[in-house]
Amino acid sequence: MMNQSAFTLVNPQNGNLAFKLFSFEDNAHFDHIQRNNYFSLIWVQEGKGKVKADFAEYDFEANTLFAFSPYQPYMITAKGSIKGVAIYFHSDFFCIFKHHKEISCNGVLYNNIYNPPFVKVDEPSVATFQMLTEQIKSEMQNTELAQYELLVSYLKIFLITAARLKTQQQPEAAEVLKDQKEPFILQKLKDTIEEKFKSKHSPADYAELLYITPKALAKITKAHFNKTLSSLINERIIIEAKRELYLTNKTVKEIAYELGYEDEYYFSRFFKVNADVSPQLYRETVGYAKAMS
Repeated sequence: MMNQSAFTLVNPQNGNLAFKLFSFEDNAHFDHIQRNNYFSLIWVQEGKGKVKADFAEYDFEANTLFAFSPYQPYMITAKGSIKGVAIYFHSDFFCIFKHHKEISCNGVLYNNIYNPPFVKVDEPSVATFQMLTEQIKSEMQNTELAQYELLVSYLKIFLITAARLKTQQQPEAAEVLKDQKEPFILQKLKDTIEEKFKSKHSPADYAELLYITPKALAKITKAHFNKTLSSLINERIIIEAKRELYLTNKTVKEIAYELGYEDEYYFSRFFKVNADVSPQLYRETVGYAKAMS
């Protein structure tokens, strides 16, 4: 049993994956676009390559931990052999939003479109993650009382360790934390954009929601992201539009409407200005239509 490479728990109510840990010794799981309905932690222990996530591309080396949110498109391309461990968990099993204050990984590891979706694993963390994955494997073979509570505890420690690492490795995040008011506003802004970008497109809307003047919010946004608030909002809308064009067969009109645009032609012009191509050409070049042809 201890040679087993995959351990899976299924939600008995709906048959969906609840929690899974597995070892991988090649890139077969990740060499095509993934868009899963659960959270992913992928620890590449050996090997290197490139990762595409939300239409950006990054290089990675051995001992890199990836964290992907539900429905976030990603693909890992290995250069040579690759080896590691992956943990998948559904929000029904463990909700990072509900446990945000305990683990502080929302906006750091997950749901942060402004930073790369990975962290470099240092030596002390290698030992911690090794120990935790062995404990999880052992517990998943044990169906006795409180199995769920123990698995959640191990997962929490894993997430906290990874979130701390990512915070340490991002100097800009450390700078923000020096000011007690601004990190709250910045995190709140990112959370609010994530929640409202389909219905709220104006910087003034976000200033009102955050109880701050538009001028003050614009200044903070420019200082910490080196972008205007309009740019942040537009980027988030374009990412979602690309996801829908790339991965679904919805019409441009349907996608526009879902993103809060009544006028399909206005949305098409907005997309072209921000993505340099029309929605239709984007789809024909890289998206669903090409994949289906």
